[in-house]
Amino acid sequence: MADDLNFSDFTPGEKVRIAALTARMTTPRADLGKLRRKVERIEQDALRRKNGK
Repeated sequence: MADDLNFSDFTPGEKVRIAALTARMTTPRADLGKLRRKVERIEQDALRRKNGK
């Protein structure tokens, strides 16, 4: 998670998506790079919203 974000900065939908993506990362056939990029994209959206950009 990005340094400037708290879990409260995420919307309920984003929290669910991050939880689901994290769970998918534990499966043997998971493409970790792809899933990590999706989580990072969610974090970037939350950070942009927090900073008002």
